[in-house]
Amino acid sequence: MLDATENASPVDAVEAVTRELGVALGARTVAFLIADLSGRALVRLAHVPLDDTAAGRRDGAEVATVMPFDGGPAEQALRTQTVQVVAQSDRWTVLAPVTDRGEAIGLLEMILPDEPTTPALEEIARTAHVLAFVVIANRRYTDLFEWGQRTTPFTLSGEIQRRLLPASFTCEASAFTLSGWLEPAASIGGDTFDYSLARDLLHFSVTDAMGHGVASALTATLGVGSLRNSRRRGVGLVEQAATANADVAGHTAVPGSYVTAILGRLNLRTGVCALLNAGHLPPMLVRDGNTRTVPLPAGYPLGMFAEADYRAGEITLLPGDRLVLVTDGVQERSAASLDLPAMLRSIAGLHPREAARALADAVLEVNGPDLTDDATLFILDWHGGHREQRRTSAGADQTRASSALPTDYRPVAPSEESTSASAARTLS
Repeated sequence: MLDATENASPVDAVEAVTRELGVALGARTVAFLIADLSGRALVRLAHVPLDDTAAGRRDGAEVATVMPFDGGPAEQALRTQTVQVVAQSDRWTVLAPVTDRGEAIGLLEMILPDEPTTPALEEIARTAHVLAFVVIANRRYTDLFEWGQRTTPFTLSGEIQRRLLPASFTCEASAFTLSGWLEPAASIGGDTFDYSLARDLLHFSVTDAMGHGVASALTATLGVGSLRNSRRRGVGLVEQAATANADVAGHTAVPGSYVTAILGRLNLRTGVCALLNAGHLPPMLVRDGNTRTVPLPAGYPLGMFAEADYRAGEITLLPGDRLVLVTDGVQERSAASLDLPAMLRSIAGLHPREAARALADAVLEVNGPDLTDDATLFILDWHGGHREQRRTSAGADQTRASSALPTDYRPVAPSEESTSASAARTLS
């Protein structure tokens, strides 16, 4: 399979893998469904002749068909990170999560003429994991996968904001699991989140640039670029903040622009987490069923005053703790009616990937489909045990995965009708 991938062009690499698997297992059809950027659907990518009447969004001979989540086997496979098998009158459909380090990239869908054996299902699961690496490697060379995920075209500000986000929104390691999410406003509000893993440290941040549109995206670019540059030079949180403060103040195209931020650095050996607040909402800690804010020294937003001083605080995380960072779009205006502490308690058992989506759905339910400001979430679960062997199967630690949805589950917020509108918000 790997030889077939390497010999194929980047746009054909996925088909090369699925073709090999289909031949080996005698499958009727094999398809890769990529996760939509809305986080609430899968997208079926296909290459068909131009005179084909296949429904879906097209780019030449490429067709992308959106399949909204409905609580069925496809969503269950991603949520639980387990292979789902659906028996039908004349065939068996197998859905295997395509995942790497907890990042749910999509699903491998196979239609078989006979019931698959246990060894066959194990082989399909392993191949789905291989497929994750194929997608990660080949999406560097082509826009095909990202085009498939984009239900509507990005605006310029959306394109800039997208480039500021990490390549993967989710990461599992032995000591922690994290996931971030950004629910954008109709006019981009300048939110970002970021993280980077060192040998014994985890760096992370959530930022919110003042204003909306291209000007806000450019201010966010200054802030995130400065923070990344300082982080990669190995300096501490205080110097990162001071440098970003001077950079935003000295180079912003709109006088008076600034960026609020929470910067974090977690020692993976000890669980000690340094946090710095630059004019932002304080972090929240979920511990033993209770939610509380983490008190930190107050600091001015980055870029507001060129000579501002910054101080970091510190908290020691315990196994089972969940640290949550949000931007003000989660709490302002209509969203202020959301009882955030209660919501965080209610989703404590979900994997951060599903918890972030559930919280974003709750914000949309109380705020409506058109957000006036970006709503950004960053959820970090601390398990302890740095450098211990992970217990994974096909790219995920299934002991940390969310439980299955009830069989009578029906999506409430957002509704199926609003999924494409939600996707459009994500891409606007």
